[in-house]
Amino acid sequence: MSGADPTAGAWAVVLAGGVGSRFWPLSTPTRPKQLLPLVDGEPLLANTLARLAPLVPAARTLVLTNASLVAPIRALAPELPAENVIAEPAPAGTAAALAWAARTVARRGGDDAVMLCVHADWAIGDPDGFRAALRDAARAAAAHRSLVTVGIVPTRDDPGFGYIQPDAEIEPGVHRVARFVEKPTRERAARMRAEGYLWNSGIFVWRAGDFLEELDARCPEVAPALRAVSDAADDASAIGTFFADVTPVAVDVGVMERSPRVLVLPGDFGWDDVGTWGALGRVRALDGAENATSGAVHLLDAHRNVVHADGNAVVLYGVDDLVVVVGRGLTLVTTVDRSSDLKTLLDSLPRELKPGG
Repeated sequence: MSGADPTAGAWAVVLAGGVGSRFWPLSTPTRPKQLLPLVDGEPLLANTLARLAPLVPAARTLVLTNASLVAPIRALAPELPAENVIAEPAPAGTAAALAWAARTVARRGGDDAVMLCVHADWAIGDPDGFRAALRDAARAAAAHRSLVTVGIVPTRDDPGFGYIQPDAEIEPGVHRVARFVEKPTRERAARMRAEGYLWNSGIFVWRAGDFLEELDARCPEVAPALRAVSDAADDASAIGTFFADVTPVAVDVGVMERSPRVLVLPGDFGWDDVGTWGALGRVRALDGAENATSGAVHLLDAHRNVVHADGNAVVLYGVDDLVVVVGRGLTLVTTVDRSSDLKTLLDSLPRELKPGG
């Protein structure tokens, strides 16, 4: 669309908490998924910041993360001002994290400042298409004073994602939201995909003031705690009080599902949340036998395997659909299908093999 860039003056908010236990044995509490080079040679967070850089400068990019990850993230992204890497004192869900980010943006950029909210651990196949979708979402958010999400056009019947049902189209490509659906069965996912549902990506775009208004009206889990520090200095004491007083809740549940001001735009730019080792077969470059490999790997008569060799070499012969991960003195072997259920494995491990053990 012609006219001024709708992301001019926008802020980027990157959610980079969590430990990514499904990427054991490489992921650890001090080097979780977002700090690992899983798609290419760069950590996922570095990929995310590079995708956002053409839209938003480092001075207006916030990263919210665990207190233990502040130092490695500052080392990874020295271009970010130190105060832009915000330590969450305790895990409290995405509603609290985005509430604090919105408060920060409103105080530093004003209530009309647009926020482009993303997660640090995605793969994006078409960065230009991703940025175009964010621009469209920013324009819609400002024009309609709405909370906008970008729903991904599904490429498969995946029960691992939430879904969004678009409702009436209020302008070309912009829909009201009929409802959000949590992770369905595979059969229901197939029906919803056929009916035009979109994947709930977790991409959110809104003006800081609009989000704070809806949070205050719709989210009793978080709003009272934010009101209590609304006039306090933006310091360690205020953030500590806020995170101690909130009730953890996801922003999807706490705000988006309750608000009548939610719009959705379809997006198709190769998005994947890279949730498991097996998912790397969708986002890494593949060889002629559809193997996704990293490191010193030799394969013969092997197909559709995911191999990550960090240190020692890995040789596969005559096997298909395996996940093999070598790193930190450990070797994991499972199937692509079973790689989505590593929690069961981790719960069974002796203490010395558990993440952080």
